[in-house]
Amino acid sequence: MTDPQTVLFICTHNAGRSQLGAHLLARHAGDRLIADSAGVHPAAAINPAVAATLDDLGIDTSAAVPRAVTPGDLASADVVVLMKPGLELPGPVSGELVQWEFPDPADWSVDSDAVRDLRDSVDLKVRALATRLLE
Repeated sequence: MTDPQTVLFICTHNAGRSQLGAHLLARHAGDRLIADSAGVHPAAAINPAVAATLDDLGIDTSAAVPRAVTPGDLASADVVVLMKPGLELPGPVSGELVQWEFPDPADWSVDSDAVRDLRDSVDLKVRALATRLLE
C-alpha cells in the first residue's frame, strides 16, 4: 500500500475557500487522501459563513485555525490547489499545480445563499479531483 497523496488548498486568508476545499476533500476521501489548507495572509479565524455551510453538512470546523503557507508545504504537497489564480507563494510548487477561481466570501453573511452556492461549487470540483487522484 502506498502513502496517501497530500492535497494542499491555498487561498488568501485560509478562512474561506481553502477551508471549504480541505474539509470537503477530507469528507469525500477519508484517509485515502490527506487534505490540508493554508493562506498567503491568514486571518485570525475561519469565516463564520463558511463554517455554517460546512456545519449544514455535518462537518465540524471547530478545530480549524487559519495558517500561513510555507515553502515546506509547497515542497511536500503532491497537489497544490490555488483557490484564487495568481497567488504569490513563498516558494516553488513541487507537485501538481491546479488553479481554480472562486469568489472571496470574506464579507458574506451566514444567511447568504451565495455562500452555500460557493460551497456546492467547490464541492463539485473537489469530488472530481478526488475521483481523478484515487483512480
